[in-house]
Amino acid sequence: MKIALMDSGIGLLPAAAAVRRLRPDADLLLSNDPDGMPWGPRTPEDLTERAVAVARAAAEHRPQALIVACNTASVHALPAIRAALEPDIAVIGTVPAIKPAAAGGGKVAIWATPATTGSAYQRGLIRDFADGAEVTEVPCPGLADAVEHADPEAVDRAVAAAAELTPRDVRTVVLGCTHYELVEERILAALQDRRGAGLPPLVFHGSADAVAAQALRRVGAEPAPDAAPTGSLSVLLSGRPGRLPATALGYAEGRLLGAVAPAH
Repeated sequence: MKIALMDSGIGLLPAAAAVRRLRPDADLLLSNDPDGMPWGPRTPEDLTERAVAVARAAAEHRPQALIVACNTASVHALPAIRAALEPDIAVIGTVPAIKPAAAGGGKVAIWATPATTGSAYQRGLIRDFADGAEVTEVPCPGLADAVEHADPEAVDRAVAAAAELTPRDVRTVVLGCTHYELVEERILAALQDRRGAGLPPLVFHGSADAVAAQALRRVGAEPAPDAAPTGSLSVLLSGRPGRLPATALGYAEGRLLGAVAPAH
């Protein structure tokens, strides 16, 4: 079984690590776009063109499923990617976990890129799935780039700025950008510092575990975390064979994947 994941950069690491934990016997293919990153500032048309090219590069290696491990690409390019690859390859998009976050009750904050925050797409998700919960949209300028470059000082600055925009009594935080899951502990620490006494612990909702489980369902596979770790790892950099970026190894998810045997 081979599962591919795509993103402009290392935002795909959390979902790839989640697949690895669920099925250590699965072959993984990571398709990045260092030549075109970041995707966020691009026009929807330009982003779609880049994303489809990255998806097609992955498809040439015949995976059973492709996870679009990027919220921005899922917003703008998912229909085009599905039109290009399905039904031969199952395509799984990444959507902020607003519905399960709202189901937990209390105030909800959605941390996302400035381009996604306030967008018609995110507002539609809130309208359809927030179930009347009080939702605060929190823009996080610079955070994805800081995570991408593994710059801890820049990460802390961006996290601190976003924390200041987050209500102190928020109960649940939705991480609406796949990069943010790589620094979840830093986000948690910043928010906990601002919370008053007597409030319940914060609950975080990312997307990595959900999309990994959905990919297995789409290919008719069950989780088997105890399977032999025989799966391999391949990396494409704008369609060219390559290696994990050095910055990926600055995160636990990247180190987990870095220990996987390369495909031959």
